[in-house]
Amino acid sequence: MTAELVRGQNHALPQTRLEIRVAAGTPVVAGATLGDENGTVRGTEWIAHPGSPQLPGLEVSKQAAADHRLAVDLDALPATVHRVTVLLALPTGGGGPLRFGAVAAPFVAVTGLDGAEIATFTLTGLDSESAVAALELYRRQGAWKVRAVGQGYAGGLEAMLADQGLPGAAALARSIQEAVGRAMARSVAPPPPRTPDTGRTTPGTGPVPAQGGPRPAEPLTEPAAPPGATINYAHPRRQTSAPPPPPPAAPPAEPGRPARPVAGDATGWSMDERLYNQIWGMFEDLARTTAAYRSAVDFAESRMEKELDNALSDPRSRIGGAGDRARAEARAKHDELTARAREALDRDLAQLAAESDVVEPALPAAFARWDNPVWHAYRVPMEIPMALRLGDLHLPEKPDLTIPLLVRLPLERGLWIDSGRTSSEAAALLDGDRLRGLAMESAVLLAARLLAVYPADEFSVHVIDPAGTAAGALAPLVRSGALATPPAPGAGGVSSVLAHLTRRVDLVQMAVRARAADSLPPDVDPAEQLLIVNDFPHGFDDRAVTQLRYLADEGPSVGVHLMMVADREDAAGYGPVLDPLWRSLLRITPVPDDHLADPWVGHAWTYEPPRVPPGSRVLEQVLAQVAAARHTRR
Repeated sequence: MTAELVRGQNHALPQTRLEIRVAAGTPVVAGATLGDENGTVRGTEWIAHPGSPQLPGLEVSKQAAADHRLAVDLDALPATVHRVTVLLALPTGGGGPLRFGAVAAPFVAVTGLDGAEIATFTLTGLDSESAVAALELYRRQGAWKVRAVGQGYAGGLEAMLADQGLPGAAALARSIQEAVGRAMARSVAPPPPRTPDTGRTTPGTGPVPAQGGPRPAEPLTEPAAPPGATINYAHPRRQTSAPPPPPPAAPPAEPGRPARPVAGDATGWSMDERLYNQIWGMFEDLARTTAAYRSAVDFAESRMEKELDNALSDPRSRIGGAGDRARAEARAKHDELTARAREALDRDLAQLAAESDVVEPALPAAFARWDNPVWHAYRVPMEIPMALRLGDLHLPEKPDLTIPLLVRLPLERGLWIDSGRTSSEAAALLDGDRLRGLAMESAVLLAARLLAVYPADEFSVHVIDPAGTAAGALAPLVRSGALATPPAPGAGGVSSVLAHLTRRVDLVQMAVRARAADSLPPDVDPAEQLLIVNDFPHGFDDRAVTQLRYLADEGPSVGVHLMMVADREDAAGYGPVLDPLWRSLLRITPVPDDHLADPWVGHAWTYEPPRVPPGSRVLEQVLAQVAAARHTRR
């Protein structure tokens, strides 16, 4: 039976291998400190946090997330550790809430590895605090217990670490928040919230969903009301009815065999929304089943090492063959545990692969790869889709099982296609010129896809190419006439395009604030705008850099989006001035690279950029239709 704890209450732990699950409703930083018999944290090496997520017997998430799973093996902790304190803090610098009183009360559960809850604690009563010691596991007379703490700190992470007696708390708090900021910059968009009826996910937090679908939540503020009037706190655009259930499933599988997968097996108002939700569910399922496998392998290895150490430390094992037998038994247990874990993983992977095989052919053009037959029947759409495919993601346990990387439309953050030499093997095999060429080709493919999935005249693309090095890659866009204007060369072109788009952002912002969108000047294009910048910072002066940062910060909210094709090292001369710019963009690469993280577990996923099949003319055919539709509308 689950123990529902209140602040200060404790409960015995029946096992030593545990998961601590956190549900906060908004991204939080999760960490843990180890304490000795006096509760003292002896140094930074006794703290698990996103910048250093693993300690013996303890592992935390590598990034801020609304949901966390912390792995704890109490038997694997150092013998001097008598206390594990779980810490939560709000990330800084991301535009999120600044105090726990502004968000839903965090919920923490201590569970077994099978997911069965042992004890739960809801952290109520928080107000101005931005960090909290949620609960602690402690050893008393050889037995472990859990205690609900709920001690909040208005001074944030620094105050909480200092309260645990840690020297250099301020510097450590800064380093933790910096690590969180770096992880958030490389993370894909957080998953949509769960619906209770499916266990899979519903649409994400993008600003505009598919036509006819429920709009996402926006920050609520208390509306003004006359004295005595009843205030309605309902979101003015939120649907009050649940989305329709999934379509009827396939006939039941034979006994003992997994159910046969069906495309669109998720909730949603349309088939596209159901497919979107299903892909998010596959993404999460693959992340979590791989995490379970890796955790089991780590446990098997740590157990074998512990048993081998015990065998070697026992003098009796050095006589005769006792030591050899002990080592053989330890390795046999290790092999048995890893084999069972791999068997479970392979079973889950086979089911996900079967689901992928039926989902991929059913995807609409916005979600599909360029080799999908849906592109051969392409027609310019009448509505904006809810999401766009940027490429594919996979894990090393099964590289041929790929998950579409979908981002909501309109884009909530810009894109940075890294043309520099990364740490990946694929990048190491190419010279710098080839990498830059591939990066620009990736930009063209993504721009073409955006043009193709928007209705005619509702999306425009501008290009800054100061040195003219991207002429070859830009040829499909230029020849088709899909660009709003020819690529802008030189410093004069940089200045002209940036001034034009900056003016558009300013005018639209003023019109929105004045609620006078119809009063925009006739020369202001109301369509969504994409700016592709090649070879940054070539051709940019300080004023142009400032305008670029302004577009990155303010542009997405009024329909101006940025796509940088750049090597960060080329802009190193600007120092930390450009750090906020890079962090604001989703970094993708022109070659496979394992730099993206999922929002549940924090695995490093290998990103595969989109590619047109060799010899295919699908890109030219699609762009020709886009250009023809635009010409007809004019």
